[in-house]
Amino acid sequence: MGAGAVSAPELNDVQGLVARGYGNLPSARFLLVGIDDGAAARAWLGAVAGALTTAEVSPDTQAVNIAFTSSGLRKLGVDAATVGLFANEFADGMTAPHRTRALGDVDENAPEHWDWGGPRTPDVDAVLLLYARDEPALAALEHEQAGELGGGLRILTRLETSNLDGHEPFGFRDGISQPFIEGLSKKGPPETTLRFGEFVLGYPNEYGRYTDQPLLDSSPELARNGSYLVFRQLRQDVHGFWRFLDEQTRHPDGSSDPDRRLRLAAKMVGRWPSGAPLALAPDHDDPALGEANDFAYFENDRHGTRCPIGAHIRRANPRDSLDPRPGTAKSWAINRRHRILRRGREYGEEELLRPDKAVRGDAASSADRGLHFICLNANIARQFEFVNDTWLNSPKFAGLYDDADPLVAPSSPHGGTFTVQSSSVRERVSDVPRFVSVRGGAYFFMPGLAATRHLARLGG
Repeated sequence: MGAGAVSAPELNDVQGLVARGYGNLPSARFLLVGIDDGAAARAWLGAVAGALTTAEVSPDTQAVNIAFTSSGLRKLGVDAATVGLFANEFADGMTAPHRTRALGDVDENAPEHWDWGGPRTPDVDAVLLLYARDEPALAALEHEQAGELGGGLRILTRLETSNLDGHEPFGFRDGISQPFIEGLSKKGPPETTLRFGEFVLGYPNEYGRYTDQPLLDSSPELARNGSYLVFRQLRQDVHGFWRFLDEQTRHPDGSSDPDRRLRLAAKMVGRWPSGAPLALAPDHDDPALGEANDFAYFENDRHGTRCPIGAHIRRANPRDSLDPRPGTAKSWAINRRHRILRRGREYGEEELLRPDKAVRGDAASSADRGLHFICLNANIARQFEFVNDTWLNSPKFAGLYDDADPLVAPSSPHGGTFTVQSSSVRERVSDVPRFVSVRGGAYFFMPGLAATRHLARLGG
C-alpha cells in the first residue's frame, strides 16, 4: 500500500488501552490468569467480552481490558499453526533463550529468577487489566470479574499498583513523552504523530504498509484491531540509586552536596523531577516546563552538553538526533518507526520518597517498589525490542564507548559508564550499578472486540 493510504480506525472494535492510559482512574490491579480447561476459559471470556472497554469511549468510573499469551491462545483452542502465524516474538515468548540477552535479562535478572512468567513458574495465559476511580470501586470490579472465572481457571498473581501522582519511584515526573496517534482525538506536530498501524494491526504503519498479521479465511477478524502488549515488572532500587549519586557528588571533606546530587540524577534521566527536559532547562529545574515535549536535540544540543547523549530519555526517544542526517525529516522518520505506546503503572509505597530520605536509607526506601511496565506496539521486534537492544542496552549508542542506559540497562560486563558531555571537560561516572531489576514479564496479544467474541466461540 502506498505511503498516502489512510484507514479510519474502528475504535468501537479496539480495546481502550490503545486510546488512553486511564489516568482519571487512579486505582488499578492486574490479574495474571492460568488456564487449565479450555471450555471453562471460553465461557469466562464470553462473559468478560461484554464488559470490555473500547477505544471509542472515555470511562469515568471503571475500565476492563484483557490480553493473552501464545499459550493462552492455544488453550482457548487456537491451533498451533495459527498461533505460529502471529509475530515470532509473541509465539516464542519473552523468555526464549535467544531473546533474553538482547533484553538484558541475564544473571540475577534471568527468567529463571522471576516471580512470574519464567520457566520455573506456572504458565501465564492471560492478563485481566482492571481500572477504577477509587479502591472500593476497584475491589467491587475485581469481585465482579474474578467471580466469572469458575473452575478450570486460576488467578496466579494479583499485581497491585500505586498512585504516585504522575511520578515514578525514583521521584521523576513520568509519562510525558508519548507519541500522538492519527485517528485519535489529540493532534500533534507531524514529527511526533504516528500512524495508527504502528500500534494496531490492520492499518498502514510508518512504512505505508500493513504490519504482518495472521490472515485466515476461517477467522479473518482474529488479528484485526489487535495489538501486542508487552508487560514487564521492574523493581527499582530507590535507595541504591540515590545513595550511589550521593557518593559520587560528595565534597572532598565527605559532606553531601544535594544540589550536585540532584543535577547528576537529572543528567542520567534527561529531565528534572518536575519533568522539565534538560534540553530546555539545562541548569536548574523549571516546573513551568514540566509537561514540555515539543523539542528536538540537534539544533540546540547536538553534542549533548545540555542533555547527555546517554541519558535515559534521549536513548528511549532520540527524536531528531540520529542518522541519517540528524536534524532533518529523515531522522524524525527513523525515530517514528521505533516508538512504543506506554501504559504502565507504578507499584509499592504510595509516599513519594524525597532524595534525602532515600540516601539515609529510611525503612520505606528499601521497600519493594517499581513499575509495571506496559507498552503497546504492532511489531515487537521493530519497536519494543529494538528500543531495548539498540538504544537502551547498547554501550555503543550514538558513538559512546562503554555507556549503557544509566537507569535500566545491564552494567556488567560492559556499559557501566555514564558520560556527561561538556563544552569544556567532560565528566565520567564509572562503575554504575543496575538500579532496575526484572521480576517478571510476558508478551501478550490484546485482541479486538470481534476477535475476543470469536475466541469465546471456538469449539462451539
